[in-house]
Amino acid sequence: MSQQYIDLVNRIIDTGKWVKNERTGARCLTVIDANLEYDCREGQIALLTTKKAYWRKAVAEMLGYWRGYDNVAEFQALGTDTWDANANAPIWKSSRFCRRPGDMSRVYGVQGRNWGHNVDQLKKVYEDLRKGLDDRGEIITYWNPGELNQGCLRPCLYQHIFSVLDGTLYLTSYQRSADVPLGLGFNMIQVCWLLMVMAKITGLKPGIAYHKIVNAHIYENQMLPLRQQLSRKPFDPPSLIINPKIETLEDMDTWVTVDDFQVINYQHHPAIAFEFSV
Repeated sequence: MSQQYIDLVNRIIDTGKWVKNERTGARCLTVIDANLEYDCREGQIALLTTKKAYWRKAVAEMLGYWRGYDNVAEFQALGTDTWDANANAPIWKSSRFCRRPGDMSRVYGVQGRNWGHNVDQLKKVYEDLRKGLDDRGEIITYWNPGELNQGCLRPCLYQHIFSVLDGTLYLTSYQRSADVPLGLGFNMIQVCWLLMVMAKITGLKPGIAYHKIVNAHIYENQMLPLRQQLSRKPFDPPSLIINPKIETLEDMDTWVTVDDFQVINYQHHPAIAFEFSV
């Protein structure tokens, strides 16, 4: 799985075009259209091995999305600070949609669990899949065009489509924008985790996750440490172990924590620090 990431990085370096990002003011080396694929049938998870990946934070973030959290304090309580910078960005804090300190407002899980008119997208998909149903519309989308300005950040990994074939669950995830050195490693973990957890609580077998990225980019200030990462040889992918006591969506909504997930056989090179562009 790490090799797919390495191939994408080399493609961006070899064929990418420089684009100035209007939100951050920084230049990005950019390609359009990238496709990654993760085989989760044997429990393997897409954790980068050419640097240490902080998988617990990635899982904690997903738990917050599943529960519809909208404040950084809630994510911090789960074990991640990944939303601190965006929720405290001056331009957002001065917005009329920012209601209180640490507010994220209408982002990600809020849309997934409470779309307009109290639509719970996640629950609908869960209930269908638990019955073995696939209506070709088992979709969870965080991209709500009418509310994009009502959250501290537009969703990047914005849509997930589940499909069932012969008792096996598949996932196709769409990402409009990927910070490849910093954010993509998180997103790879999250796509696999989403497929494997949904399969666990619906009684299906995990299959393959298809991760489709529209705009894949590397910020200019990330090039030097990224070349260090490329010099390293990847190890075999690790596996994710899910607490067998997790059986329902209600479990996920109430008592499950990051400690209910384990990653085994994770061999990796040392961590590399990359700058984050807010």
